[in-house]
Amino acid sequence: MLDFTFKENYTFEDLLHIMEILRAPGGCMWDREQDHHSIRRNFIEETYEAIEAIDNDDAVLLQEELGDVLLQVVFHAQMEKEKGVFDIQDVADGICKKLIFRHPHIFGDTKVQSTEEILGNWEDLKKTEKHQQTAADGLESVARSLPALIRADKVLKKASKAGFDWENASNALAKAHEELVEVERAFAGDGDLADEIGDLFFAAVHLARFAGVEPEQALERATDKFIQRFTIAEQQATAQNREFSAMTQVELETLWQQAKHAGGQA
Repeated sequence: MLDFTFKENYTFEDLLHIMEILRAPGGCMWDREQDHHSIRRNFIEETYEAIEAIDNDDAVLLQEELGDVLLQVVFHAQMEKEKGVFDIQDVADGICKKLIFRHPHIFGDTKVQSTEEILGNWEDLKKTEKHQQTAADGLESVARSLPALIRADKVLKKASKAGFDWENASNALAKAHEELVEVERAFAGDGDLADEIGDLFFAAVHLARFAGVEPEQALERATDKFIQRFTIAEQQATAQNREFSAMTQVELETLWQQAKHAGGQA
């Protein structure tokens, strides 16, 4: 008989118990077949869905999506518990110790006067914790699994803290222009096109830092803007009983300019 008590309201301990049931012999066949790699993408997707709820200021959806993220944490911890490596209590113990260690102004005698000091201490303690001896170690520690724009931004921030940076935005802008020229040359057959486009992206991220712009958010806005204008242009084409594929480049550009005007220039 199933060892489970149905309730009107469940707790975190109930979640752990449910996961144990699902993974146990006689539990859910799908859940038992999973490993860290097979549900890796689920973790990513659930995290981004929580981020979307935050972006939309949707507290109801955020509650649900945080639950989905929590499920992923519990799922991975249960797998390691079954192997006798660690369990969710070890995970909680680890993060508690990390928070205590990285907040010496709360749990110790360190005195701070500003948020900047707190963040500076956090980075210093993180380096100690992770045995980072050089600035390059800090750059290498940035996860390769991060979205490319976010990873580039984090790497550049760490390099800047180490004193490796442009003096001003004009230098960063000039570098972006330089990389664009190299892309043009690569298109003409002089150079590795993928490599040069990558350098252009990286230069754009660097420029965004000097402008105080989050590159990931900037690209999200640009993509949303493109979709909005594309939708308007397509509607205009439909109103003319036309298909994009049958229109000339000049006609498409006319529709696009009209869509820009209708959707605003932002």
